[in-house]
Amino acid sequence: MDLNKKALLLSYFTVGYNAIEGIVSIIAGIMASGSIALIGFGLDSFIESLSGGIMIWRFRKHGKVSEEEEEKAEKIATKLIASTFFILGAYVLYESIKKLWLREIPDPSLFGIVIAIVSIIVMPFLFYAKYKTGKKLNSKSLIADSKETLTCTFLSVALLIGLGLNYLFKLWIADPIVGLIVVIFLVREGFETLEEDDEKI
Repeated sequence: MDLNKKALLLSYFTVGYNAIEGIVSIIAGIMASGSIALIGFGLDSFIESLSGGIMIWRFRKHGKVSEEEEEKAEKIATKLIASTFFILGAYVLYESIKKLWLREIPDPSLFGIVIAIVSIIVMPFLFYAKYKTGKKLNSKSLIADSKETLTCTFLSVALLIGLGLNYLFKLWIADPIVGLIVVIFLVREGFETLEEDDEKI
């Protein structure tokens, strides 16, 4: 299969999977009396979809516009994505601290645990496929996108731990604490996205 076509197909899968994961996670979070860990995870999935959307634009336009035009548009989009990470991080931070302060206890969510497990299974394979394809294409943007997918795997592990502790031991405090962990990942992703953009020639 042509590498550009493979990159495009992987990007379509990224957008589709993360959109579904985001919707399901937010619904599960609302059903669990406002689990900030699940809602934050769902919102992060939408950012992953946005990143995948940029990859779709990039590889669909490949060879149809000048390299300069392609790079200029991608730089603008990358900065917008980085900004979204920071805005989302601020929201999740506020909600996590509020829940800790006011002792807003989320309900245990078996549904959320299933979402986290599915993500832990799917994301490593998607990361590897995108990273390998990005290396072969010498595409910094696809490699950066694959690293975001890897970060999603780590977030899924943190989510599973938090939801599992609440479900098995009624340890409600694990939910906002995982929310704070999500904040760290979001802020780091935001800075790394900006740094990778600055490295592009």
